Amino acid sequence: MRTASLLLILLLVAPLVSAQTPAGSVEGSWEGTLDAMGTKIRIGVAITRQPDGTLTATMNSPDQGAFGLPLTDISFTDRVLRFMLKVASGTFEGKLNDAGSEIAGTWQQALLVLPLTLKKVDTLSRPNRPQEPKPPFSYRSEDVTVANAVANVTLAGTLTLPDGPGPFPAVVFITGSGPQNRDEELLGHKPFLVLADHLTRRGIAVLRYDDRGIGKSTGDFAAATSEDFAGDALAAWQFLRTRREIDARHIGLLGHSEGGLIAPMLAARTPGIAFVVMLAGPGVTGEQIMLKQAALIMKANGASDAAIAANTDLQKQIFTILREETVPARIVERLSAIPVPGPKEASAALVKQSSSPWMRYFALYDPAPALENVTCPVLALAGELDLQVPVEQNVPAMEAALKKGGNTDYTVVRLPGLNHLFQTCKTGTPAEYAQIEETMSPVALDTIGTWIRKKTGLDR
Repeated sequence: MRTASLLLILLLVAPLVSAQTPAGSVEGSWEGTLDAMGTKIRIGVAITRQPDGTLTATMNSPDQGAFGLPLTDISFTDRVLRFMLKVASGTFEGKLNDAGSEIAGTWQQALLVLPLTLKKVDTLSRPNRPQEPKPPFSYRSEDVTVANAVANVTLAGTLTLPDGPGPFPAVVFITGSGPQNRDEELLGHKPFLVLADHLTRRGIAVLRYDDRGIGKSTGDFAAATSEDFAGDALAAWQFLRTRREIDARHIGLLGHSEGGLIAPMLAARTPGIAFVVMLAGPGVTGEQIMLKQAALIMKANGASDAAIAANTDLQKQIFTILREETVPARIVERLSAIPVPGPKEASAALVKQSSSPWMRYFALYDPAPALENVTCPVLALAGELDLQVPVEQNVPAMEAALKKGGNTDYTVVRLPGLNHLFQTCKTGTPAEYAQIEETMSPVALDTIGTWIRKKTGLDR
């Protein structure tokens, strides 16, 4: 689920460079930590000098697991290092100490001006993700393509099949909001890879795919709404029905966050979907979720009541415009007129995000009518420390809708101590996600696997 406040730190992994360089030299590997509104993000910078004397560099964030973004506008004069991360409009300026061991300076990005001290290291850190599966595997894995002919989109994915002839029950994974690859990779974690491995080892085939326009999939992600993503998920479900290894009677949908909105949307109007698993799925409108989400996260990060109220007021102005206007140009015009503190780049970013087709659709969509029309078995999991899709706001509404529609086969499980990603956590804030080594709680994994096996006849 996209957070209502913009966390503008985009970071990456760099090659490793020896730290054994002269004291007055800036070449080598450097590492420090940004504290961005309570989110601690490690940064690594690798700097090399080319034969012609020019400097080149890359940046690394082991906590976020992003790769390949180069640094530009690099200079080192009078012991002062400067560089820019263009894709994030971020700049750094810092001074090398006399010992040549650290560079103390400032990272600036839009509204953020943060202290950052880089210390020389031998190697740059990488995140520890002990649950990430490693070969050899006890099951088959196949790269596949799925055609959504209606949207002229081709989805690239991975189908994992248990060992044996089958046919196997199966599930289509639907990612949360924001551009996601087939592993739902974020902050160095790969939740869908971990979950697919767990389920396939338990006899359940899994299809997961890159979002349209992401990874090896075609299409335009930025122009798509939840309805468009539902079309992609339907194409994936239909694809599984053509495979001889799959039991067509037992193909379900599993969606996380926004995917937990899309799965019941499809099940409500598509006969034959065998089951739905909602992980942190919404029960109220996106507008209600984002208002509550922002307030909870800001409070958890120590924001004042006045700051929370100001942010809520800004959000309400945006949502009012999205409700009242349907013409994109008019939406942009009215959003641009909202006074936003800080540089013009901050206002432009807010307008771009808030005027997207996705934002308007998600903010206004009410999941209750679809939930009322879901007749297949439903498992809904919620982490009690989820601050992005808050439990007390969404779970009762979800249960009420399922009950109102007459669904007699739904199970709602609140998991104590788990956050939006179903990690074991302390506070539930997004600031913790990257620092937690666990990708998904074993309790959550087992709950999902046991329920699907029961509903598909594997456990009789």
